[in-house]
Amino acid sequence: MKIMDRLLRRFVIRSFTRLYYHSRPRIWNNTFWAGIGVDKCPLDLWTYQEMLFEVRPDVVVECGTGMGGSALFLAHQCDLIGKGRVITVDVADLPNRPHHARITYLHGSSVEDTTLQQIRVSIKSTDTVLVVLDSDHSKQHVLDELKCYCGFVSVGSYIVVEDGITGGHPVKPRQWPGPMEAVLEFLKTHSNFVIDKSREKFLLTFNPNGYLKRVR
Repeated sequence: MKIMDRLLRRFVIRSFTRLYYHSRPRIWNNTFWAGIGVDKCPLDLWTYQEMLFEVRPDVVVECGTGMGGSALFLAHQCDLIGKGRVITVDVADLPNRPHHARITYLHGSSVEDTTLQQIRVSIKSTDTVLVVLDSDHSKQHVLDELKCYCGFVSVGSYIVVEDGITGGHPVKPRQWPGPMEAVLEFLKTHSNFVIDKSREKFLLTFNPNGYLKRVR
């Protein structure tokens, strides 16, 4: 691809990402799975279902539950592939989250020792594990999560860092250093993970550079 074509492509993607993110009312705040709010880009949800089908995890750990829509989405994908369960963690204990036999809700900080121990004892050494990070998006918290959860991730599976578009990539330029900066810092000392750009094939993603595949 010629340089001008690459620059134009980048400009269009960044412009549409801003348009989509800042739409009024916000589209991503008005997106639902089975009637439950799920604050994500639908193209990333599609990517998740492709990943789950390929990886076929025994356990999906989600940090950041919100209303529970994404946990329910992940549980329904596990239904479709016939295996897997979802452990989802949040500091808030919201009422009326969806019930599903494959979902376990944990209340607490994702980086507290108590929370990590609850997760650790519920995962067998033979389990294939995939992790999604969607809680506090400040750089230090995401970096702490990456260090705490990377050991759970199976070779060939993923740890997904969500909302790397914040911090000026390309939205919320005045926000703190966030997920994108945490990923780049993490990769300096964890060469067993690589950014899988193929997971951004739909062009619009809220998770640029956030699909981290464990390769060894």
